[in-house]
Amino acid sequence: MTTAHDIRAAAPSRAQLRWLGRGLSQPGGKLPLFDRRGQRVGDSLVRACLEAGWAEPWFSNPLKPDWLVCRLTETGRRLAEGADDAGPHAET
Repeated sequence: MTTAHDIRAAAPSRAQLRWLGRGLSQPGGKLPLFDRRGQRVGDSLVRACLEAGWAEPWFSNPLKPDWLVCRLTETGRRLAEGADDAGPHAET
């Protein structure tokens, strides 16, 4: 049985939704390595989205092998599109 706590735990944070939303306009749903201020997107945010199934690793970056290059999954795309419908979000 699913509880309200399980649903809240499965819901993305605003920061996660902003990051996922940036993949909507990119070829293949590529997710950015850097936010709009030029700061690297946090590893914890990326890993949480990977673990939730909203993003998936796409390919290895030979120049920076420790950087995760990711793209949206279908689930991540649906979440981001739903967030887009809800209105604008603060810049990431």
